[in-house]
Amino acid sequence: MTTDELYKRDIHPLLIVISGPSAVGKDTIARAVIDERPDDFYFVVTATTRPARAGETHGYDYYFVSNDEFARMIEENELLEYAVVYNDYKGIPKKHIRDALASGKDVIMRVDVQGAATIRKLIPNAIHIFLTTESEDELVKRLTERKSETAEGLALRIATARQEMKKAEDFDYWVINREGQQAEAVHHILSIIDAAHCRVRQEPIIL
Repeated sequence: MTTDELYKRDIHPLLIVISGPSAVGKDTIARAVIDERPDDFYFVVTATTRPARAGETHGYDYYFVSNDEFARMIEENELLEYAVVYNDYKGIPKKHIRDALASGKDVIMRVDVQGAATIRKLIPNAIHIFLTTESEDELVKRLTERKSETAEGLALRIATARQEMKKAEDFDYWVINREGQQAEAVHHILSIIDAAHCRVRQEPIIL
């Protein structure tokens, strides 16, 4: 590649996947990254069949849909990926991603570790960031303090989180969301995105 070709190389919007165990702050950090540069990013809202928790809003936190509606989305191939997570379905709508990429915006999605593995196979040039806490003890503490589960449900989430931590090596980057230091995690993710835009060779995201 010549110098002239470098200057004229295609710059494509990125697909950034933020993943990690429950309670590491995926939603909070993804939203905070977007708030830093609202004109540059598009946040993909996941569809789910689970009920909304206190404080969650349809269309902002998730698209809360019925089992029948989710089945229709599967049948009509509207989802990039979907999986059963803690007995409920979750999936990523394709249309929102395509529309955002067409606008030139970088797309940020937060998914569970299982979903990230599927996206890695479908879109090899997506950027995968594993978000975690500073220690396993801190992760268990956050899961326990949410108080949104039965004792049995909490035990399942803790066991699942420990298994998901073993998948960190499959990701491109590792970012720690330390308690009370959200800005640090946001800074690291923005730095990763800036570096990705400086790559000499860039390929378009194809769904």
